[in-house]
Amino acid sequence: MARPRIGIISNLHVINDSYRTHAGGVMNSAAVAEVTDGLPLLIPADPRFVSVDELLETFDGFVLTGGRPNVHPEEYGEDETEAHGTFDRARDAITLPLVRACVERGQPVFGICRGFQEVAVAMGSALHPEIRDLPGKMNHRMPPEGTIEEKFALRHKVTFSEGGPFHRLYGTRKVMTNTLHGQAVIRAGERFIIDGTAPDGTAEAAYIKDAPGFTLSVQWHPEYNAAEDPVSRPLFSAFGDAARAWMDRRQPVPLARTA
Repeated sequence: MARPRIGIISNLHVINDSYRTHAGGVMNSAAVAEVTDGLPLLIPADPRFVSVDELLETFDGFVLTGGRPNVHPEEYGEDETEAHGTFDRARDAITLPLVRACVERGQPVFGICRGFQEVAVAMGSALHPEIRDLPGKMNHRMPPEGTIEEKFALRHKVTFSEGGPFHRLYGTRKVMTNTLHGQAVIRAGERFIIDGTAPDGTAEAAYIKDAPGFTLSVQWHPEYNAAEDPVSRPLFSAFGDAARAWMDRRQPVPLARTA
């Protein structure tokens, strides 16, 4: 049986300080193949090589992955500063219009970490360059030392809105997640609905208001241990159901709508 084709947004990566590549984490491909039951395919996120129209016609769903470069602040009306870190303008040029097109068409799109921020910015939100610098905010960044298991360890609860899509998906309003990000949503666009928050109020889960299809996005990294983790698996499974429906009928699954 054919599997839905899942486009995984890659990141620009330089090997030995000279050889430029487009790369994707193995755990992203594993989550798509093992939990979503989709065919994972890396997308070179650069408008010189692919167009949004081509991607929409080729794939049944998209995973917007995490990555070290941040969305450029010009995309949400602010000037670049040193605090904003590094950027990947080519990825911005692909993902932001891709998100808007997927929302309009009902084509499944799943944002993770930077991908969460891309969905937010595409829908009119703004980011803060270093959330831990704000009063009352915790340090959400990846621990600088330790094993992969220690860096991706569960670190805080996320609380979902009563009756919202994440509450319905999990059957509970509180889950434990990892946290590995520096930037965060500081102002949400009108349609970017924050449906889950960390204990310090940081946006951790969201969907797009009135979108006809799957638009769930999370600030944490559910791709880690996705096949075994009880919080990660339902997300990728629901995304897979939406992608299969799109593959079969070109029709959206309205999980992202509120009750």
